[in-house]
Amino acid sequence: MTAHHSLHAEKIRLSYGDRVIVDALDLEVPPGLITSIVGANGCGKSTLLRALARLLGPTSGQVILDGKDISSQRSRDVARVLGLLPQSPVAPEGITVADLVGRGRHPHQRALARWTAHDYEAVADALDATGIADLADRSVDELSGGQRQRVWIAMALAQETDILLLDEPTTFLDVAHQVEVLDLLTDLREARGTTIVMVLHDLNLAARYSDRLIAMQSGRIHSNGTPEDVVTSELVSDVFGLKSQILTDPVSGKPAVMPIGRHHVR
Repeated sequence: MTAHHSLHAEKIRLSYGDRVIVDALDLEVPPGLITSIVGANGCGKSTLLRALARLLGPTSGQVILDGKDISSQRSRDVARVLGLLPQSPVAPEGITVADLVGRGRHPHQRALARWTAHDYEAVADALDATGIADLADRSVDELSGGQRQRVWIAMALAQETDILLLDEPTTFLDVAHQVEVLDLLTDLREARGTTIVMVLHDLNLAARYSDRLIAMQSGRIHSNGTPEDVVTSELVSDVFGLKSQILTDPVSGKPAVMPIGRHHVR
């Protein structure tokens, strides 16, 4: 992909009832890059992602997709541009991998229309890109956590969207599967130029795999920039309330956080 769609937020306020979670937030999503949103629990990370995905409407301000308020656009039109992997998605019981991935083609199909050759090709490409083509006939219920996460990503890929939003895609996965999923997302950015925005809890993995980091604190953006600019001992203290030393990741050359517990202060 060479032509990117644009996504940004202007002075958005996000609330659940009377409780304001995010207030007066501006955000420009950099096209063609991996951006991770990090921060302590309850800071508004997932709430912000829900607003970018049009699942939560702002009480003020607006989310702009390609120059238009996202809330004014048709759901099908948005789904052709923007894919979402929510936190802990649930597959219909007994559904096969191929059938679930095929649901990603719905935004491109007219009612009662037959599948085209391109629909089949898009699903096959998504299965190949995520390394699960050999699982196409298996029930999703039978798969491991890492395999299931690949299936959900494949479904999002089958939508053929330029922008992919993921809410904690590594949650409940062991370390090997976390790295597997993040490697896959890096492959997508490099091969397809996909714009990726994800919420991550692990600051070290976020720093290693992201081109940009957004650190949130109490519903506002504390810092926004490259991992080298954002990951500092001051930020870790401010945002996470944790003392730390910042080292250089010997694998990626990115900053890495070494927490300092109260039993290890010298």
